[in-house]
Amino acid sequence: MSDFTRATPERRVLSSFGEYAGAQAAVDRLSDEGFPVENAAIVGHDVRIVEQVTGRMTRGRAAGLGAASGAWFGLLIGLVFGILAPGATWIGLLLWGAVLGAVWGAVFGFAGHAFTRGRRDFSSVQGFEAERWDVMVDAEHLSRAQSILSGSVGDAPADVVPPRPPAPPAPAV
Repeated sequence: MSDFTRATPERRVLSSFGEYAGAQAAVDRLSDEGFPVENAAIVGHDVRIVEQVTGRMTRGRAAGLGAASGAWFGLLIGLVFGILAPGATWIGLLLWGAVLGAVWGAVFGFAGHAFTRGRRDFSSVQGFEAERWDVMVDAEHLSRAQSILSGSVGDAPADVVPPRPPAPPAPAV
């Protein structure tokens, strides 16, 4: 058992939600009322990673995305150097930074995708999903947290799930 596990205080379920946004709103409500939120945790149950495919990735698209991110980076570098430049030369530095950044970004985006040799010809976004999200608080702070959230009964999200009682201990063999 790690030192972190032994140092973690006993926690109790304050409330359960079907959506993460509900759990996040509950912790935000606690924070707004001055509750020490470092004594709270949001725990997902039956968590899975979902990778949503957002589109086909071609060498051209990889170059375009690289050019866009490179232009932003070049613009930032141009701005840093432009602050130190005398007169109106800062505009030229901004433009050159954006152009050079876009060119280098396109080159690296194209080359990076070409080196994968078609092993990943799609773009995607990963996220977590869970069956339910529990807001848990340290046992000694449970009654205060309950009183804070009970004052917002009318504001409670529609997806609130009653907390499950703890499982009974396994019989000794």
